[in-house]
Amino acid sequence: MTGKIQSFEIGGVNVSAITLDQASEFIADAVASRRKTFICIRDAHGIVRCQRDKALKEIHNAAGLVTPDGMPLVWCLRKLGAENVTRVYGPDLLHLVSDRSRARGMRHFFYGGAPGVADKLADALSARFPGLAVAGTYCPPFRDLSDEEIDEICRVIDASGADVVWVGLSTPKQEYWMARVRERLEAPVLVGVGAAFDFHSGGKAQAPLWMQRNGLEWLFRML
Repeated sequence: MTGKIQSFEIGGVNVSAITLDQASEFIADAVASRRKTFICIRDAHGIVRCQRDKALKEIHNAAGLVTPDGMPLVWCLRKLGAENVTRVYGPDLLHLVSDRSRARGMRHFFYGGAPGVADKLADALSARFPGLAVAGTYCPPFRDLSDEEIDEICRVIDASGADVVWVGLSTPKQEYWMARVRERLEAPVLVGVGAAFDFHSGGKAQAPLWMQRNGLEWLFRML
């Protein structure tokens, strides 16, 4: 995509006024130019959390994109003057990029999830999008990692030749991880998609589309 992406400040976080198609093209362009960046997929809860966590807010404002993951942020952006903005939901972005990347030969690495989840996700996406180039998978232990462990993980990802690293950790863990490894990794793009790993691997059910479009996904998850 060409041109500067407009953003609007919401709670001190610069949220990108963008569409799903534009987010997909942003990733493709970054891979093609080998431009290092990372993407935060953000909902209203995450914006509130940034009010209490200055470091987390700074990470978001250093990201290449902060996409409006939930409808409340889409509505806020439209109120602020963003006319064409749409929801850029992590699971949808993962599917769209997986589909379109096949023609470009982009290689994907899946990092996160409980033991076995990243492998199940890679299998599910490969079945849905034949020809998808999976560079590798890694399910980290559920604890803080040492610098030595982080270095080893980065070596594994670099050796895979990944172009896009999809990160499926809980928030804000995934944002902190992306900020920690961004300069250590050669892969151009890191994307924190959280629960998309569980949704697309079959581990959790997604809310019906009508609930998603009306900002009621929180209710589905609570129930």
